[in-house]
Amino acid sequence: MKLLVVEDEIKLAEYLRKGLGEEGYVVELAHNGVDGLHLAMQGNHDLIVLDCMLPGIDGLGVLAALRLSKQTPVLMLTARQRVEDRVKGLQAGADDYLLKPFAFSELVARIQVLLRRARPTRESDDATILVLADLELDLVRRKATRAGRRLDLTAKEFVLLTLLLRRQGEVLSRTEIAEQVWDINFDSATNVIDVAVRRLRGKLDAPFERTLLHTARGMGYVLEARDE
Repeated sequence: MKLLVVEDEIKLAEYLRKGLGEEGYVVELAHNGVDGLHLAMQGNHDLIVLDCMLPGIDGLGVLAALRLSKQTPVLMLTARQRVEDRVKGLQAGADDYLLKPFAFSELVARIQVLLRRARPTRESDDATILVLADLELDLVRRKATRAGRRLDLTAKEFVLLTLLLRRQGEVLSRTEIAEQVWDINFDSATNVIDVAVRRLRGKLDAPFERTLLHTARGMGYVLEARDE
């Protein structure tokens, strides 16, 4: 999933990028309100972490402009202790508030809650568990199992498998995988996608008789249970 963090404190912004990246999210940064609003309007983010005090346009200004056309979930960060300030933000369209300084674990928990609320109801159950054959992915506990056996995945492998499971049966190109998982434009000269898929396949398929992750030659990769 892709997040936008709009935070003018450079060290904090980089800390959040690193930490959220380790949690499996693709993170885009902006350090002022003007850039933040531009990215929020032009991008396709699953959630925005928005600081209240920003140069250019403050957080409330960004939020008000965003809500004219988009309903992307917004978690606001603020150092202001007054209840009135938080009320203004919620009335302007913020989905949640977090006071600075905060524990990173609480930030992650609040992000997870907002993403669950925003997830389309058309996805299976509460959209917290994805299943294919004997493969099960728990998005809340961030746990993947196959035939009851825990798969030891890295953060990026977990995101890659989530994408493949959400789009199971569809062939995903290397370009789309690069954009969705690494937030990069695919360079045909690099083999980063193929290496990542090979490592995931080693954990997902190698220990088991049935193959789920397949190569569509010249096109990309597809996750599906085929009759063998």
